[in-house]
Amino acid sequence: MSAEPRQSEPPQSHQGSEPRMSGPRQYDLVIAANRLPVDRVVDADGTSSWGRSPGGLVTAMDSVMHGRDGAWVGWAGEVGEAPEPFTEGTMYLRPIPLSSEEIRDYYEGFSNDTLWPIYHDVIVQASFHREWWRSYERINRRFAEAIAEVAAPGATVWVHDYQLQLVPRIVRELRPDVRIGWFDHIPFPPVELFAQLPWRRAVLEGLLGADFLGFQRVADAQNFVRACRQLLRTPTRKDTVTVTAPDGSTHTARASAIPISIDFQGLEALARTPEVVARAAELRTQLGDPQVLMLGVDRLDYTKGIRHRLKAYEELLRDKAISPPEVTFVQVATPSRERVNSYRELRSQVEHTVGRINGEFAPIGSPAVYYQHHSYPRDEMAALFLAADIMLVTPLRDGMNLVAKEYVTCRPDLGGALVLSEFAGAYHELHQAFVCNPHDIEGLKQTILRAIHTPARDKARIMRALRRRVADHDVNRWAQHFLDALAAAPHRPERQERQDRLDHESRVERHEGEDRKERQERQDRMLRPGVEAREEAEVRREAEARQKAEALREAEARQKAEALREAEARQKAEALREADVSREVQAPQKARPGQDVPDRNGQSADARR
Repeated sequence: MSAEPRQSEPPQSHQGSEPRMSGPRQYDLVIAANRLPVDRVVDADGTSSWGRSPGGLVTAMDSVMHGRDGAWVGWAGEVGEAPEPFTEGTMYLRPIPLSSEEIRDYYEGFSNDTLWPIYHDVIVQASFHREWWRSYERINRRFAEAIAEVAAPGATVWVHDYQLQLVPRIVRELRPDVRIGWFDHIPFPPVELFAQLPWRRAVLEGLLGADFLGFQRVADAQNFVRACRQLLRTPTRKDTVTVTAPDGSTHTARASAIPISIDFQGLEALARTPEVVARAAELRTQLGDPQVLMLGVDRLDYTKGIRHRLKAYEELLRDKAISPPEVTFVQVATPSRERVNSYRELRSQVEHTVGRINGEFAPIGSPAVYYQHHSYPRDEMAALFLAADIMLVTPLRDGMNLVAKEYVTCRPDLGGALVLSEFAGAYHELHQAFVCNPHDIEGLKQTILRAIHTPARDKARIMRALRRRVADHDVNRWAQHFLDALAAAPHRPERQERQDRLDHESRVERHEGEDRKERQERQDRMLRPGVEAREEAEVRREAEARQKAEALREAEARQKAEALREAEARQKAEALREADVSREVQAPQKARPGQDVPDRNGQSADARR
């Protein structure tokens, strides 16, 4: 979807409103997100340049925008005045200014201390401040005005994530000629939680300015439609919501699940390079060549379940189910939102736990946990993924979690095992993984042990299935599906179903050779489930019979021992009674005071006298 920059020209406006435009550079595709895809990097000599930003959104959209002419509107990560717009590759970047107060209120406050907790099951309590909301409104309008300036007539505008939920409606007011899509990278909460938000109506009305709204899970899209029906009383039909303007005109938006993915081909190619393979081997050596290397990679966020996995790991060490240096754990925790209180508290808790684990269980020179509180470049992460035997992805709630997909992509050797929370969006695509409920610490421990001890052949079969899913549903397919859905909204895209069938046929043909043996094994298992079930039942019956026989033998032995003890006790008691009688007979009689005692001949003293 390539688009050349255009000069301003009067477009055909809808509903009698002229689009707002300024400046000569306009594009047919405009991306809007809280952050630009680049950060300013200052070198040691004081010179600065722009480098790629961290984060899942940038990682995903980097592949989408590569080779396309388009504009990206976002904050450049600097406090105060924004730098002048500039071009990076084929992309025109339009920075948005944010003051320190706006960062505090709009980003750290309303976005991450109000919306984020509500959208993640209120794991921590949300805070509600009116000044935060006013800042959120103001910044959303600032983004929308910048979008209106760089969007060409009839352009496609793609807005991202929870920080910009008011933007679709404002852009529609400014530029009714453009197509507007919005994608939610985090969960959308059930109406019972969303209803806590004092500004819930304004947020829903802001989102309904879009033509199409994409979500990570079917449940998220359903939650949104249900919230509109219950809180706005708007008519809904299946996956569409229709709103009526004051002038009587109507607008219908469609909401659907289109889960995000990664650049499978690019990341797999990186993982196969000799440099990354050598670095993976070097990492294992530096970590003491453990038999099992476990890995966690997360932003330092309370939704990621880092404390839960550390607790499970600590209990496994205490139970002596595992021990260093044979098993070691690397936790990479990328710094995040460090001025928000809940995040500072989380960092303190995690670092305290890591110190306690190492202090109690690690021998000198072999830490039980290697804790890294900083980010790594892409090639280093690929090496870590390739080196790790067990990948722990245990969020308490997550929209997708691209780390899970990145791990399986970096395992062309079919090694490793993915332990995946059922509360991550990735679970709905990668359900063959070793699935866990991170709230169930005992269950999490058992899942980790199962991932460790499952035979390599079975783990390779699982990894092959996981990799195939990610390869077939990569980031380019995700982007194309979203853009097709946006172009067709509020209707479903007709060609998507046909393309899905063609893609399926192509995948079957592509994988036929490599999968023949696996399909045959799977077919054999499907054709003889009764045999396997009878064999398993017979094994269980034999085991139960052995247990019963053993229990009977133990009971009989206990009865015999008890009877023997009772007989011995009776014999002892009888012997004691006989001894008492014998002593009474043989013992000389002693006279009480005043008693007449007979002599040997039986005569009493009186008779003798």
